[in-house]
Amino acid sequence: MTTPHDRLASLGLVLPPAPKPVASYVPAVRSGSLVFVSGQLPFRDGALAATGPVPSATSLEAAQAAARQCVLNALSVLASQLDGDLSRVTRIVRLGVFVCSDAGFSEQPKVANGASDLLQEIFGEAGRHARAAVGSIALPLGASVEVEMLAEVR
Repeated sequence: MTTPHDRLASLGLVLPPAPKPVASYVPAVRSGSLVFVSGQLPFRDGALAATGPVPSATSLEAAQAAARQCVLNALSVLASQLDGDLSRVTRIVRLGVFVCSDAGFSEQPKVANGASDLLQEIFGEAGRHARAAVGSIALPLGASVEVEMLAEVR
């Protein structure tokens, strides 16, 4: 049986260090078997991978890649809550995906698919989740995408 870490490696992906909060909150809270991961921005190597509204400043494809980066950051935070062991995840329960959007842009679900598809690649059936994909006029630090996650763990 392959682990989530094996699947990440087979995809050529490595979890980054868990990002530090950019304001007054904690990266994650565990309540029973649920871990609530705070909204993650598309930080890569200390810089935002995508900024500004979609599609005028960030293309749909770049926003999907940013959503994937948000998920990698969220998984890093989640792993830090599980002593580094993502095989303790029994289900990704829900994602909230926020997209800085130009007026009239209505393809937030396509942006969110970047996050959702990656979770299914990593966790298989346990990665299928409920989701909200929401357009926003602005996101923290000018990011194009933000993703929050709720996971069930053992």
